[in-house]
Amino acid sequence: MKRSKRYPAVFTFLSLLLVSPTLLCISMSNPHLLEESSILQCLSNHSVASPPISSITYFPTHSSYSSILQSYIRNLRFSSPTTPKPLFIVVPSHFSHIQASIICCKIHGLELRIRSGGHDYDGLSYVSTVPFMIVDMFNLRSIRVNIEDETAWVESGATLGELFYTIALNSKIHGFPAGVCPTVGVGGHFSGGGYGNMMRKYGLSTDNIVDAKLVDASGKVLDRESMGEDLFWAIRGGGGASFGVILSWKIKLVSVPEIVTVFKLEKTLEQGATDIVHKWQYVADKIDENLFIRVVLLPYTKMHVQSIKAKFVALFLGNAEKLISLMNERFPELGLLPENCVEMSWIESILFWSNYPKETSLEVLLNRQPKPEKYLKKKSDYVQEPISKENLEGIWKKMIELQRPALTLNPYGGKMSEISESETPFPHRAGNIYKIQYSVTWKEDGVEALDRSLDQITRLYDYMTPYVSKSPRSSYLNYRDVDIGINEDGNASYSEAMIWGRKYFKENFDRLVQIKSMVDAGNFFRYEQSIPSLASCKTRMAE
Repeated sequence: MKRSKRYPAVFTFLSLLLVSPTLLCISMSNPHLLEESSILQCLSNHSVASPPISSITYFPTHSSYSSILQSYIRNLRFSSPTTPKPLFIVVPSHFSHIQASIICCKIHGLELRIRSGGHDYDGLSYVSTVPFMIVDMFNLRSIRVNIEDETAWVESGATLGELFYTIALNSKIHGFPAGVCPTVGVGGHFSGGGYGNMMRKYGLSTDNIVDAKLVDASGKVLDRESMGEDLFWAIRGGGGASFGVILSWKIKLVSVPEIVTVFKLEKTLEQGATDIVHKWQYVADKIDENLFIRVVLLPYTKMHVQSIKAKFVALFLGNAEKLISLMNERFPELGLLPENCVEMSWIESILFWSNYPKETSLEVLLNRQPKPEKYLKKKSDYVQEPISKENLEGIWKKMIELQRPALTLNPYGGKMSEISESETPFPHRAGNIYKIQYSVTWKEDGVEALDRSLDQITRLYDYMTPYVSKSPRSSYLNYRDVDIGINEDGNASYSEAMIWGRKYFKENFDRLVQIKSMVDAGNFFRYEQSIPSLASCKTRMAE
């Protein structure tokens, strides 16, 4: 991965004066103890006394440091001994702990990374090549549901599974449109858009957020009214970590029927998968908005013969009878039969989509640790014109050649086409038939396996160039991909950041830059793909 090179943090003499003479004596024998003591003193000076911030601050010398760091690393690529580690981790249980972290990072010249669930595919929420610390949000995960006004306040450290479970405890006819992986943290998911299998009916998670609380670069706690509509717009799809530390979100719950229907069907090339996938492109974004049909395309080998299979996975907000009638009318090519359909509650469908057995207890949604982690790389694209059968067959041939990468096709249309590109920073609305997720996973450790896997997914991504969106070739922010461009310096120029920014945000990138320049002119919240501040760029040029 291409990484930036920046100057190391410099601890000034002024900051050392804040430390007691005793600590200065300690530095002669162990400078690391001085550094820890100096930072702890700073954190304590700027946070509430109870609970003390020292009890939730972890340095490498602490026995729990490694377990805290590793517990929310979801990609084994970033858990190796050579991966850069934070100088310390703060696990806030009070907003003042975040305020103190911001203040002390400024004093000590550190970058601050924010982690809620650790599902950042390229590890930017917990890895940096310059001195940094992590604010790990997992202690801030309370959820308060108000069925009377159909809203909920959700802290950023909560997972989607915890949110879904809590909603279901309060109502059988309410849900929320969000992702299908229960261990994803809501903090990053919501701020990057947040798509799921109800988006054709209700839009993205971010389309259903009505308020938020965050700590800004000056340490102030703001809600929607005090932050203003510009900043509230920016954090709903523009990536919250460029603008502050988001404490919590107020979401609008949506209605779900007491009975929904799901199905999974596999089709091989010998069973006509090419014709069926081709037809899916003409149906999936135009069919009833209550129906979401995902397609997963996988290379496989059977009896020494390499081929492709297509898995169709669906959620229908209605009963099986209505679904069969709809499919017979609009998509008979799939051959859906009544015995393929399973009726269940909405909350049970979450387990189905997460591949849990039917009798699994709902409490599994409270498990914050996913199945065994893997090495992985993801990329994304948007398709705006159906791909011909001939070209689909070319794609199958390339996938068989490469052996490893899989493609997941997620249909758009419905509510997604009704919301304008500028309503939120997330611009991928009308005109997109479906989104592609490229995925390669592997279990082998070592450079050889890494290079081979990254080469495989890159070659498939390159092969797909003629069939996807252009000018720009768009990408989805929550499928973080540093291959499309990074800020080479913490204070990136507009032109440098625009390379990747247009791909994520299209024309909304300019408004995000303007807002960033107003609310974080000094560019405190920065990372490899953070929104740049024009004020900071000008300062750097002047120097």
